Amino acid sequence: MKKSANEVNEVQACFMAKQEKRIIRVFPRRTRATPCDGLVVVGRGPDLFDVADAVHVSVAFEWDLPFAEKLARAWEYVAPVSVGGPATGQRGGAFTPGMYLREGYVITSRGCRNRCWFCSVWRRDGDTRELPVTDGWNVLDDNLLACSDAHVKTVFAMLARVKRERKKRPEFTGGLESRLLKPWHVEALRALRPKQMFFAYDTPDDLEPLRAAGRMLLSGGFTVASHTLRCYVLCGWRDDTFSAASRRMRETIDAGFMPMAMVWRDSGGRRSDEWRRFQREWARPAIVGREIMERRRDS
Repeated sequence: MKKSANEVNEVQACFMAKQEKRIIRVFPRRTRATPCDGLVVVGRGPDLFDVADAVHVSVAFEWDLPFAEKLARAWEYVAPVSVGGPATGQRGGAFTPGMYLREGYVITSRGCRNRCWFCSVWRRDGDTRELPVTDGWNVLDDNLLACSDAHVKTVFAMLARVKRERKKRPEFTGGLESRLLKPWHVEALRALRPKQMFFAYDTPDDLEPLRAAGRMLLSGGFTVASHTLRCYVLCGWRDDTFSAASRRMRETIDAGFMPMAMVWRDSGGRRSDEWRRFQREWARPAIVGREIMERRRDS
């Protein structure tokens, strides 16, 4: 949703109050998570009206690094430039709401104790470490459920308050690990009534924990029809096949989740046209909905 001028000005005023310096943040591309206040620039060099004390180029994807380097050189004529973000491999620090992510997105922990071959999180940030909990409603933590019970309860309490005060239903788009889900998590999540929760089916050993999580969530009051329960399904790596990936999608549906195909990319961001078509097909509600109905009818 597009922000009104007053909302944008409020966010910008918040930054100016918190910062002694005027920092322009430059992003190679716009995503849903890109902030939108007046000190954000996307995909361009400076113009005559850009004035700053410092410029931060923020890079989320490895394949954007060459363009980010060009942007950094272009902005050197305005102010000292630093390049950061997940794509650089730099260890993540404290989270500042609205600085590099749109208002509402929040990170309360960094890192992950798992060592998945396709993931850069553990290489960059190491094991899970907890951060101070700030307000938001879309939780992007890489592995929230790996945090201490006290931290998770604090996050849930914050989400409940934000939902009550700002009428924003929680979302867990960073993903929740199936094998770490506990009955008290389900009870607390049900009380929160989240808009959506994502789990993951990345490797074969994720299937049984996903099934167990699905049983726990469905018996705890969640429903398939609500489409609240969702699951990232990794596909498209070198030895993957379309038939195997389609089977994993159906297994995800059978476990109680709506699947979302996540096509693996190399460091250059490349993926074949065939896998892109596969991903688009499984992103179409009509196709996924038909699969769900057929699987439910046959069960």
